[in-house]
Amino acid sequence: MERVEDKFLRYVRVDTPSDEDNFDTTPSTECQKDLARLLCKELEALGLQAEMTENAYVYSYIPANCKTQYSIGFIAHMDVVGYPCGRGVKPVVNGDIITSDGTTVLGADDKAGVAEIMALAEYLVTHPEIKHGRIGIAFTPDEEIGHGAKLFDVKKFGCDFAYTVDGEELGEISYETFNGACFDLDISGVNIHPGQAKGKMINAVAVANEFICALPADERPETTEGREGYYFITDIRGEVERCTLHGIIRDHDRAKFEQRKKYVEGVAEELNKKYGGRVTIKMRDQYYNCAEVITPHFHLVENAKRAMEAEGVKPLIFPIRGGTDGSSLSFMGLPCPNICTGGQNAHGINEFISIQSMHKVVAILLGIVAAYSK
Repeated sequence: MERVEDKFLRYVRVDTPSDEDNFDTTPSTECQKDLARLLCKELEALGLQAEMTENAYVYSYIPANCKTQYSIGFIAHMDVVGYPCGRGVKPVVNGDIITSDGTTVLGADDKAGVAEIMALAEYLVTHPEIKHGRIGIAFTPDEEIGHGAKLFDVKKFGCDFAYTVDGEELGEISYETFNGACFDLDISGVNIHPGQAKGKMINAVAVANEFICALPADERPETTEGREGYYFITDIRGEVERCTLHGIIRDHDRAKFEQRKKYVEGVAEELNKKYGGRVTIKMRDQYYNCAEVITPHFHLVENAKRAMEAEGVKPLIFPIRGGTDGSSLSFMGLPCPNICTGGQNAHGINEFISIQSMHKVVAILLGIVAAYSK
């Protein structure tokens, strides 16, 4: 059997950064198909059926060898963040720790999850004496830009429940996420020579500043924690005649989430009144708190806890201050909590993962399989 770390080292060398500026196309980058094709070949080499769709979703399954009440599945995403750099990853093995060479992200988010699921599949195929029901396997594109579940085919996947293997610290179990929305603000200004500007100029950059200042300063990512929600301006570009803003809204509480959306729209409306209709806002929901769907099926959390405890891993249950593919998949009819990969410091050049943690996660996945083999 190939070691999980060897699979991981192979996968991180395949470029798969997603592109947030191309979210209307799936996958947002063609390179993600390279890893999808590789995974299909490896699954087929194990004797499993595997399919890559035209949008780079990979579906496979391990047939049941005993009768079980439920079919479960495991899901990970193939893309990595594009910033600071997701291309040309050169992994470095320092004893039991794997890092990048310091110029890129490592890609443990979420190629560690991909490798761990693939190691699980190989173990079950080569150990037919282990009894299990039908086990679904899926790998998705574009999770990092919030579109991992956009074209996911729940019916094709064919499972009652699933786990996304996309957390970080060993022991993480998350079944509660933010509710998430994003918005774009477009401000049209009026430029004129500054010496003649009084009462005539409308500086779009200054209007954008008014908008930002109207958002509570103590409700930003850098001033909140736990279940506290926030407003986050992620991008601003502009000049006097035109300025655009992109922002996101997050809250675990659905009612507060809706209030936040209305507040942002209200700020834009007030600026429109002040400046004569020069502000346009477009807002859309991205995902919802999957606890609404998962809580009625709490055996998913309990079985993951027991699998961790059996491996000497302390379960760490807390809400995700973000979202996963599981957020959307749960509302698509596939209750789907998120569990750890063992990676640390995701989305930065200091990202790392320990080899022991990856082995532990594979053992935890086997424990979950065993829990649903009855």
